[in-house]
Amino acid sequence: MANSIIVTGGAGFIGSNLVAELNRRGEDNILIVDDLAQTEKWKNLVGLSFADYIDKDSFRTLIEKGGLELTNAVFHMGACSSTTEPNASYLMDNNYRYTRELCTWCLEKNIRFIYASSAATYGDGSLGYSDADERTPHLEPLNMYGYSKHLFDVWAIKQRLHNQIVGLKYFNVFGPCEDHKEDMRSVVHKAYGQILDSGEVHLFKSYKPEYKDGEQVRDFIYVKDAVDVTLYFYEHPDESGLFNCGTGQARTWVDLVRGVFSAMDRTPNIRFMDMPRSLKGKYQYHTEAEISKLRQAGYQKEFTRLEEGIRDYVQSSLT
Repeated sequence: MANSIIVTGGAGFIGSNLVAELNRRGEDNILIVDDLAQTEKWKNLVGLSFADYIDKDSFRTLIEKGGLELTNAVFHMGACSSTTEPNASYLMDNNYRYTRELCTWCLEKNIRFIYASSAATYGDGSLGYSDADERTPHLEPLNMYGYSKHLFDVWAIKQRLHNQIVGLKYFNVFGPCEDHKEDMRSVVHKAYGQILDSGEVHLFKSYKPEYKDGEQVRDFIYVKDAVDVTLYFYEHPDESGLFNCGTGQARTWVDLVRGVFSAMDRTPNIRFMDMPRSLKGKYQYHTEAEISKLRQAGYQKEFTRLEEGIRDYVQSSLT
């Protein structure tokens, strides 16, 4: 398939939203790569316009054997995004080795390569949230998912390839087409369901005195903004590097949940619950993207306000 776009993870959350926006911009010569398995991800493909679909393992084989025709760009959104996935060998192959294979192929063929990294690479945030190249190798992720993403970021920098490709450290993305993610769904999606079921939302208690219950903070970014940032680098091939993809403004879980109640025209009712022991040492209390590097690369659009993004998501996709 010549002169096309490849989107790995194209049936997933960010990937399917990316394909939808490409369609809106007039692009439909798209090869979608994914692993549908026995999930409900296939539903995210309904309504999208694309040239073909191929299974991830078959795609990797084609790359290895040189049986894939050239393309204009690869958006590598495909990964296991579970922060609690216990199979480290699987994550090393699926998130790290696969990304190296695809990156190497793209550079050999002079194909634009844009891949998904993650804010999980920042660990507990004690080293800050700077996406500066000199800071990246020193980060200490808290879970194997974050580490698998971090490894590729570091490899690209050490190989001096980072200035030929684009990596995006997505922060807390929420929005349509995440239903299949089960426990990895955004709290917006989970809160909506809890409110329908019981009229209340459960949030974790805080175990740090400097944070009140529910006032742990995250950099929440609406998926439409995350996709717009991603496509900015497709449309500006002169810009490359590793960039944070967040709003640059941290908000509390309470802020987010109140936004869901408001979008549903309900009175807030929040209950705080104990955090599972398995999460206590791996829980991020604060994330906030430094976006000066993104701005310097020329991306100047304002990000959707949290409450506006929640309202649009709830009323256009969940209700």
